[in-house]
Amino acid sequence: MGALTSTAVPSRPRARLAVACVTVTATAALLSGCSGDSAENTSDTSADAAAASASPSKSMGDMADMAMGDPSATPADKIRDADVVKGTFQLLDTRPPGLDDVKGTVWLAQSPKGTTVTVSLTGLKPGDAYMAHLHAQQCSAENGGEHFQFEKGGATTPPNEVHLMFTADKSGMGMTTVNNTRKTGEEAVALVVHPRDAMDNRIACADFDF
Repeated sequence: MGALTSTAVPSRPRARLAVACVTVTATAALLSGCSGDSAENTSDTSADAAAASASPSKSMGDMADMAMGDPSATPADKIRDADVVKGTFQLLDTRPPGLDDVKGTVWLAQSPKGTTVTVSLTGLKPGDAYMAHLHAQQCSAENGGEHFQFEKGGATTPPNEVHLMFTADKSGMGMTTVNNTRKTGEEAVALVVHPRDAMDNRIACADFDF
């Protein structure tokens, strides 16, 4: 019986340690599940986040580049030591019904830290979600043509493309800012806004005033 007692006593700390590890792991999982700008952002970026977690080569900069907007981030036109260009949105014939009053501005800033894009729009449908992308052609050329890509022919998701996602508030106003650690140069010449759930229905396009 003495031998059995001496064997059982050391096992208890190991059991408590195992329980503690499980508790810490579960807490971390809950915290990571609550991160992100919104439930919509989490659902749209979950595949990218999972891929990044599985790839040790992904840097923290890459992870930041996967974000699709933060309304509380410093706007592009307020970035210090940056070259800033501006664009004013013009309506496109492909817009869905009910969006004839959409107006807004986009700013693109390039600094030593990379590229920052801020979009601000009014006249949207309150509560609806929208997407915006940098484009490689001007608005007069096929409504902006294809998405701008840092590596042409590469991934169609951030960080190889610059995407912004936002939801219009009760007044129909939508605004957000996104950062990317690389500079676009003058290759990204426009920004196009779409309804999130109807990507072919381009609402408006803005050329940058390089």
